[in-house]
Amino acid sequence: MFTGLVETVGTVTRASGSSPKRITIQSSYDVGQVEIGASIAIDGCCLTVVEKITDGLTFEAATETLKRTTIGNLTVGSRVNLERSLKLGDRLDGHLVLGHVDGLGIVRGREQIDSAWYVAIEAPAELAPLIATRGSVTIAGVSLTVVEAHGAVFKVGLIPHTWQVTTLADYAVGAPINLEADVMARYVQRLLDMRR
Repeated sequence: MFTGLVETVGTVTRASGSSPKRITIQSSYDVGQVEIGASIAIDGCCLTVVEKITDGLTFEAATETLKRTTIGNLTVGSRVNLERSLKLGDRLDGHLVLGHVDGLGIVRGREQIDSAWYVAIEAPAELAPLIATRGSVTIAGVSLTVVEAHGAVFKVGLIPHTWQVTTLADYAVGAPINLEADVMARYVQRLLDMRR
């Protein structure tokens, strides 16, 4: 369980294999304070620490993860948003995020208005009904509020702080991006589907 509030941005220092793919990430985390088996969200995708080395943490991603997320696209030098899992009693300043990426969106537009940035994203058809204006969505591990949603395309607004301390500025128009719908929206949709 996560909040969607990015703690730090890491850099991929090693990437190898295809399934599982092994990636090592260097970040500001104190490697000595992270346990083997710990869950860390990488661009919103919950992965397990499988090895600790002096300059980073190593993770493995299997076929299903590689198919549904951008993890398979990571190469040496890629920057990623990182968040450690919640502990009971922690503050919940974002929204409840599971780290289970629902699908890949496509960045359709970026626009700066005054000091804020607005990013338009096209969601996959099966995910679009779960994204609502003023609802929560997780984009590359970042908890955001939907400014507007029309059909499969929705828009989020980012304050300068979020733009600067996450990797969202790295995503060009046309880039795939990890999306996780609000967990409550998923359960509402499931209940409605069961009534049909």
